[in-house]
Amino acid sequence: MPFYIVDVFGESRYTGNQLAVFRKAGSLTGLEMQAIAKEMNFSETTFVRTDKETEGGFDVRIFTPTEELPFAGHPTLGTAYVIIQEILSRPVKKLVLNMQVGKIPVTTHYRGKKLDLLWMQQKQPTFGPEADAGGAASALTLSSADLDERFPAEVVSTGIPFVILPLKSREAVKRCRVNTEGYEELMKSSSSKGILVFCPEPYERKNDFNARMFAPGVGVTEDPATGSANGCLAAYLVKHRYLGKPAVNVRVEQGYEIGRPSLLHLRASERPGVIDVRVGGKVAMVAMGEFV
Repeated sequence: MPFYIVDVFGESRYTGNQLAVFRKAGSLTGLEMQAIAKEMNFSETTFVRTDKETEGGFDVRIFTPTEELPFAGHPTLGTAYVIIQEILSRPVKKLVLNMQVGKIPVTTHYRGKKLDLLWMQQKQPTFGPEADAGGAASALTLSSADLDERFPAEVVSTGIPFVILPLKSREAVKRCRVNTEGYEELMKSSSSKGILVFCPEPYERKNDFNARMFAPGVGVTEDPATGSANGCLAAYLVKHRYLGKPAVNVRVEQGYEIGRPSLLHLRASERPGVIDVRVGGKVAMVAMGEFV
């Protein structure tokens, strides 16, 4: 099986979030895919079942080291990049990935002839219930004084549910440390897969927010870039008018605290009964080879 290692949501290689992508994986069982994902030990590994489209899209499965996911952000963009560069081998404006959560469209932006940014259209967000803000703070060894009490802690999903927790400062974001007992209780009570914290104090002045995401329950102690959780954040910012308007177009840093600086572009807007969410970023090829 051919496989590729790409870095997603980084501005260059060796930044962003690592992803392994396997092609021609249709003969593998789910147990075999899970074993390979554990062997790779990245936050996610994807499997493209065939080089040909099925029902208008490419069939893709996603695994963390411990379980299969119905959807995830950086695996979507990284897998789309590999399909475009290595399977199609030609510029495309749009392609579709068939995932457990449904069809995920990915659009592209080229700079000259070079593929520059990829954008995914995420599923319609769902909200609620509000999470226990104090419990969420305790789960990350924080106090209530670190919380931005203007806005609630809330469970948001665009395919995977996350607790979104607004903090006052980058200093509070830097101090986050998972309290295992508190984290497990929060995940159980909220039926979430992880916690995303954010604040409006980025490291780089050209950016808008700094964020971190913790999901040790699915084998990801801390993720350097999380497209799914940031899609939830985009929807959250719109719903609660965090920036005072029903639309956002922002740049979010993630991964700085663990030495994998990442940049995610978020666009979201609200119209009656609907919030459109798009997450974009760059992808860089790092390695390719074969599994035998």
